Amino acid sequence: MCERKCVLPNGVTGVCGNYVNTSGVLYHRGYGRLSAIESRPIEIKPLYHYWPGSTALTYSNYGCNFYCPWCQNDHLSFVKPSGSEEYIPPEKLVELAVLKGDEGLSASFNEPLTNLDYVVDATEIAVKHGLYSMMVTNMYFTVKSLKTVLDAGVDGFSADIKGCPQMKRALVGVDHEVVFRNARIALDHGAHVEIVYLVVTNTNDFKECYEWIISKHLDYLGLEAPLHVNRYHPAHRWREPPTPISKLLEIREYALQQGLKYVYVGNTWNPDYESTKCPRCGKTLIYRSGYRVLDFKLDSSSGRYKCPRCGEVIPIKGRYVEKHFY
Repeated sequence: MCERKCVLPNGVTGVCGNYVNTSGVLYHRGYGRLSAIESRPIEIKPLYHYWPGSTALTYSNYGCNFYCPWCQNDHLSFVKPSGSEEYIPPEKLVELAVLKGDEGLSASFNEPLTNLDYVVDATEIAVKHGLYSMMVTNMYFTVKSLKTVLDAGVDGFSADIKGCPQMKRALVGVDHEVVFRNARIALDHGAHVEIVYLVVTNTNDFKECYEWIISKHLDYLGLEAPLHVNRYHPAHRWREPPTPISKLLEIREYALQQGLKYVYVGNTWNPDYESTKCPRCGKTLIYRSGYRVLDFKLDSSSGRYKCPRCGEVIPIKGRYVEKHFY
C-alpha cells in the first residue's frame, strides 16, 4: 500500500493498524470505519488552484503510516481501528455529498492511504455522480497504489512535504523524495498537485532543508506547481514555539527568487499571502481571506483561465464555484 511495504506475519497489523494478516489473508479491518464527515471549503486543504470556491465533503478513517509528533489530528491519526466503529458504505458518503450540495469528496484529516480501497470505491461512485475526488496526503504511496487511485478518478492532491534528508529530530527514516516522485507521476496522469510545507520551528526550518525542498520542487514539478509555506503551531507532543512570520517570508522570498510562480504563506490569516497574483503583471486575481474566495477576477472566455490585464494563463483545474457564506 505505502512505501513502508510492511511485511505482516500471521495475526500482525501494519504500522497504520488498518491491514492485518489473518491465516495468510490480508484484511482491511478499517474499511469504511469513518472518524469524521464534514463539508469544508477546498481552500482549507489547502488547494488554491483546484475547483476554487467549491466545497468538498471531507471524510477520514483512523491511523497513519507516519508519526509526526506535531500532528494536529493525533486523536484520529494515532488511533488504530478496532473494526467496531460505525460503518459508512461509500454509496452513502456520495449520497451525503450530493445532498449537501458539495462539488466533490476530500479524503483528509488522517492519512487517506490507510483507507486506500475505500477511497477508490468512493471515488468511482463520486465520478459517476459528476463529483471530483481529492486527497490531503503525505504522498508516501507505492507507485502501484498511486496509479490505482489515479485510475479511479482522484485528480487533486494536497501533498505534504514533511522535511528533508538532513532532519535529525523527527521522521528520520522517511525518504522525503518519494513525495516529489509521486507528485510528478500524478501530474503526468493529468491530476493537480499543490505542495504543502509546514515549517516546524527548530526541526525542518533550517536553510539546508528549505533549499533542498525547493530544489526538488523545481526539479520534479517545475515553476507552476503551487507551494504553500505554512506556519506551525504547537500540537500533540511538540512544544517548539510557533514559526516566526519572518522565517516563513524568508522561505517564500527564496522560493520566488528561484522562479516559483505561486508561493503562498498559510496559517497567518493574512489575505495578501493567501491571494493569487499574476506572476507577470502582479494583478490580484483571486482574493482569499479565511479560506474563502471573496473576489475572482480571472477571464475564462477563451476556455482557459487568464489574467484580464496581461493575458497570462493561470493554471486552474476544475471550475470556479461562486458560493455565498453567511
